Amino acid sequence: METKGELAKAIISVMKEVKGIEKSMTVGKGDSAYKGVPDQEVKKIIGEAMINAGLTILPIGVDAKTRVDRWEETNSYGTKTKQSVFTETTTKYLLLHESGESQVLEGYGQGVDSQDKSAGKATTYALKYTLLYTFLVPTGKIDDADTSHSEEHEVPTKKIQSYPADNRPWITARMLTQAIDKIKAGNTEVYQLTVNAFQIKPDQLEQLKTA
Repeated sequence: METKGELAKAIISVMKEVKGIEKSMTVGKGDSAYKGVPDQEVKKIIGEAMINAGLTILPIGVDAKTRVDRWEETNSYGTKTKQSVFTETTTKYLLLHESGESQVLEGYGQGVDSQDKSAGKATTYALKYTLLYTFLVPTGKIDDADTSHSEEHEVPTKKIQSYPADNRPWITARMLTQAIDKIKAGNTEVYQLTVNAFQIKPDQLEQLKTA
């Protein structure tokens, strides 16, 4: 029976060293802004702990699926063709210890861009969360749900959303891309307006948040 005692010890060593990573990156602007974990910080902090533990990680497989949506928009300057490129990836990595022991890890990522960066965003997302989940690294502050019970909070008397979820239309790919473009251009109200007006799938919501 194959044993991976040295690899397990190394993984635990990284978990002991990396107590958490702060959400120091601000995504978006104004009321729609939220905190995220920078890819650079994840690689730096976890990477240094992996070196100390004699670990490295190698990409060994990527299965990518890409969808391109194109449409035309007309304004006072004429008609222009626009596009949204959505890529989702299933990735494989080899977590390798200096003893020779190894373990295959799997990851998942998705990204959207108007040009050619969706694949890079998807693979970056996949590696970042593979590292965070492998070593069980907490990110940001502890959520309220971890420190209190639901009965300790007052029930809000005002509806948070302006539309009932079951009556709102589903957002289309074109509408989603238009919203993402406006958010990238600095329109701080588009995110909340879009969330209130449409039913949005989890992957589409993630695209809005990372715009």
